[in-house]
This record gives sequence, C-alpha cells and structure tokens, in this order.
Amino acid sequence: MIYIDNMEGCTTCGTGQEVAGCGSQGSCSSGGCNKMNSFDWLANMELPVDKEYDVIEVRFKNGRKDFFRNDQSLPLATGEAVIVDVPNGHHMGYVSMMGELVRLQMRKKKVEDNGEIRPIYRLASDKDFNKYHEVKKREMPTLYRTREIIHDLNLSMKLTDVEFQADNTKATFYYSADERVDFRELIKILASEFKIRVEMRQISLRQEAGRLGGVGSCGRELCCSTWLSEFKSVSTSSARYQNLSLNPSKLSGQCGRLKCCLNYELETYLEALQDIPEINVPLVTEKGEARLQKTDIFRRIMWFGYESENSWYSIPIDRVMEIIRMNKRGQHPATLESDEQQVADAQAAFASDLDQLDKKYSSDNKRRKKKRRKKPGTSGEARTSEQNPSQKESRENREPKQEGGENRSNRNRRNRSRRPARDNNPQAKGNTAPQKTNGDAPKAKEGNPAIPPRQKHNPEGRDQRKPEGKAEQSGEKKEGGQQGRRRNFRRRKPSGPRNQKPNNKE
Repeated sequence: MIYIDNMEGCTTCGTGQEVAGCGSQGSCSSGGCNKMNSFDWLANMELPVDKEYDVIEVRFKNGRKDFFRNDQSLPLATGEAVIVDVPNGHHMGYVSMMGELVRLQMRKKKVEDNGEIRPIYRLASDKDFNKYHEVKKREMPTLYRTREIIHDLNLSMKLTDVEFQADNTKATFYYSADERVDFRELIKILASEFKIRVEMRQISLRQEAGRLGGVGSCGRELCCSTWLSEFKSVSTSSARYQNLSLNPSKLSGQCGRLKCCLNYELETYLEALQDIPEINVPLVTEKGEARLQKTDIFRRIMWFGYESENSWYSIPIDRVMEIIRMNKRGQHPATLESDEQQVADAQAAFASDLDQLDKKYSSDNKRRKKKRRKKPGTSGEARTSEQNPSQKESRENREPKQEGGENRSNRNRRNRSRRPARDNNPQAKGNTAPQKTNGDAPKAKEGNPAIPPRQKHNPEGRDQRKPEGKAEQSGEKKEGGQQGRRRNFRRRKPSGPRNQKPNNKE
C-alpha cells in the first residue's frame, strides 16, 4: 500500500496542502495524483531473503528519482518523507520503492551498487516540513523574475521550472534551448539577487513536457509524465511501417516532436510485414496495370487500382504473390481476382440469370395484356362480378340513380343488349319512308344499317308537322337531312333525358 503525507498534497492538481480531487487522501494508485508512481507487486510475497535490500528509491519534485542507502536500518514505508544527503546540503524526498524491486530498477538503469550511493539521514520532522513549504513558496516568484531577466538579456532559451533544496541554499533552474547558450551573466545576476547557489540544467523538449504534464490526444495523461522515463528516438519510418498518414499535426505530441507511442507497436508491425511482398512495380494484367494503393497488414489484404478506374480491388496476399510469379514468367492474368476461364464462367452464369429474369417478366406482361383485351359485359366480367359481389354492390351504390330508378351501369348494359336488334330491323317500328338512291345520300353497309332519326322530346303533345306543300317540295331534302342527322347521332349527346326511347310515331 502507498502512503503519502497529506501535507505534501497533490503534485499535479496544485491543491496545495489539502488533498482534493479524487478523495483518496493522496494515496492514488492510478498515478494521477503523483508523477512516476510505482506499484510494489512483491510487497505481499514472502521472499527467501534473510535481510531486506538496503537501497531505497526516493522521489523528488516533478517525478525526479534517485537511489539512497538506508545505513541506519530505519523503519521506512512507501510514501514516507525522508531527509537525504545531497551535494552541498540536504534535501527532502518521498520513498517510492523498496526491497527487491529496487535491485531490478538499478539493473535496468545501469546503476552500480557501490560506495557512491549517498545515505538517508532521518525521517522528516514537523520542523523540516515547515521549512520545506516556506522554501517552495519562493519557486514561482523566482521563476517569473528569472524569465524577465532572460528577456532583458535577449537569451534564446526557455525557462521551464525552478527547484529549491529543502535547506534553502541552492536552486536548480531547468531550461530548454535549440542552440548553445552563454548564461554566465545570467548566473551572476541570479546569485546576487536571490542569495543562493545557482545550477543551470538543460533538458530536452520531451523532458520538459514530462515535467509540466498534461493530457494527450488519446485522452490520457502524458506517458512522459506518468511512467515513461527513457526517451528513444522516433523517426517517420515508424509511421510508414504502420501505414499512418504523414501529417505533422497528428503525429507530433505536446512537445512538438514525434509521439513516443509510435514505437510501442512498431515491433509487431515489423514482424507482420515479413510475409507481405514489396511492390515496387505495378501488377500487369490483360485489363491494364494495377498499382498498389493500400495494405492492411494484419488482415493480409492489399488494395490495387487501375489508372482508368476510380475503384480499388482488395486482393489477398497469396493471390498477389501468384500474379507476381506469373508476371516474371511473362504471363498476364485476365483480372486481379481470377484467370480468364473463371471470368468467362462467371459471365455465363450472370447471363443465364438475366435470361431467367427476362422470361419471368415477359410471361407476366403477356398475362396482363390478355386480361385487358376482354370486353366488359362478357362471361369473364360476369365471373369476376360473381367472385367479388362486394365490389359490384359498392359500385352500384356509388353511382347515382336516374329518373327511371336505374343506375348508370344497369342502363348501359340494357341499352347494349337492345341496340343490335333495333339496328338489324330499321322498319320494325314503322319507319317505311323511301330512301334516296342518288350519290348524295349515304349508303347503308352490310352489318351497319342506317339508324332511324331520334325525335325531339315533346312533353305537351303539340303537332310539329309541317304543311303538306312544303313537305312535298322538300321530300328529297328531308330524307337526306334524316341521313345526315343519323350520321351525327353517334357524335353528340342527346338533348333529352338519357332513359327516354325514340318517338317514331309520325
């Protein structure tokens, strides 16, 4: 378990002496409250060691760590404040790691266990805590004043942080610069103004981002401020191997350099790329030259595209290697997916499917045309009316009835059944007038006899016959007029009621 004195507070939240934020009272195990936290996964295990390892790892401001020896066998625990020996004085830090993990950490950082390791004096007392907090209050004013002096001296350097020792005798200034800086005049001014020993320490941009802290584009705290202590060089080839777009705004971190996380999965990508062929020339097919557009390393798929087309074709790695071998032998496949024979079979199958669809829809169209050709009033119509009596009733109820008490559909059906009989016997109703034989009068054809004229409706029964003299003089014209009226009878609508029969009793 990690123990941190409450007087130290949260180092990243800036809450001062009182612990706030997550409410874990300064013992945050996720690494959010303190930088470079370590988890002792051997703490609850019994090790076959008679004596515990006496070297202790101590953490200072902003995650800076160093190793010290516990010569006095003090009863220490992780998170306790101790006073340690430093050059030209003493300093206060917090125990971050103990036991066998320290031995492994020293081996990793290549630190030798010899007499150069400085000792631990004692546990920190209340007096040490009070003096340490008074010294820390000088850090921010000193930082702002030093930046003003650097601006006045026109020095091309960026001051990042200031750290005072617990004994208030020395201050370390951390800065970053692109070129070598001559800060001898600056050291004289700082020593005379603050009355302390001055140490200037240059750090890289990645170390600067780690000391300042922040949140990355992934939504987590920066790796350099939480757990990453060694910075390896990152090149753009790491992005190329992982098929990432070479966009500086996306590949660079808060430090302005390439992100350190580009190296995390690089070995896995390099191992997967061993089975993927290198495409230096386009693949040649009968359709044309196909150029590589994209490669999915873990799915083992490569996308190719023709210059004359905008679409891409996904080809497995095995098929790509087969095409490469064929091109070396001077052979060209029909397409990227398959050879010529397979393509022909696929086209034949596709054509057969189209023929089946054509036959299906052509038969349906013929059936529909046959149904449309049937005239109304035939047996088919009667059969449909018998099958759907509800539709017939609804149609009859929808049509308004006329004077005779019949609706329109019944009246039309009755008139169609009577009309042919009336046309075949034009003299059956007393029409015995002689017909004109000259060329002016229309001749009646076989199967289409002349239709008798329809008289106007005379509700009062008045005699509308003309005088005999006039009738004899215009006898021939009267018959021709009747024929003309017979021809126009089919074109115009009757002036009288629809259900009245023609009156030929003249």
